[in-house]
Amino acid sequence: MVTAGDFKNGITIEYDGKVCQIVEFQHVKPGKGAAFVRTKLKDIVNGGVVETSFRPTEKFENAHIDRKDMQYLYSDGDLYHFMDTETYDQIALSESDIGDSLKFVKENEMVKICSYKGNVFAVEPPLFVELAITETEPGFKGDTATGATKPATVETGAQVNVPLFVNQDDVIKIDTRTGEYLSRV
Repeated sequence: MVTAGDFKNGITIEYDGKVCQIVEFQHVKPGKGAAFVRTKLKDIVNGGVVETSFRPTEKFENAHIDRKDMQYLYSDGDLYHFMDTETYDQIALSESDIGDSLKFVKENEMVKICSYKGNVFAVEPPLFVELAITETEPGFKGDTATGATKPATVETGAQVNVPLFVNQDDVIKIDTRTGEYLSRV
C-alpha cells in the first residue's frame, strides 16, 4: 500500500480498477483548507492520461508490473511469436497486443514483454536499433542544406526521415521511442 503523500514519479498503482503510472505529482498546501496532492496518472494499458487530486492520507494498492526479456522469433499473419531464452517457453501475441512497437525490431532480437497479473499489455523494443536502408532516393553532390531530410525505408519496412547524405544499403541507428534517425553506423 502506498499513500498519496508518498507518491513519486514512475510508481504504478491500482486506481478505479485500472493500473496507472504516476507521471507527475505536486503537493499543494493552500492558505485555507486541507493539503492535497495533484497528480497526472497514465493508464498503462490504453495510454490515456488523467489529472486528479487526492488527500495525502488516501491509500492505494501498489501494482507490480512484470518486465521479462524475450526473443522475438517471427510473425505468421496476425500472431507474433516470442520465446523466453531461459526456459524456452514460447508465447504468441495478437496484433492488437503489439500495436506498432515492433516496427523497428528484426526477427531474433530481444524485447521486453510487460505484463500485469499474467496479462500481457505491452511490448517494449530496445531503445536503439541498427537497421539497413532498403530504399531511398540517392543524394546529390552539393545537396548540403542544413537539416534537410528525405524519406527512407529500413529493412523492417518502417519509414524513417534521414539526412540527404544517407544512401541505400547504409546501416543507420534509430531511436525506437521517437522513430528518429540518430547516426550512420
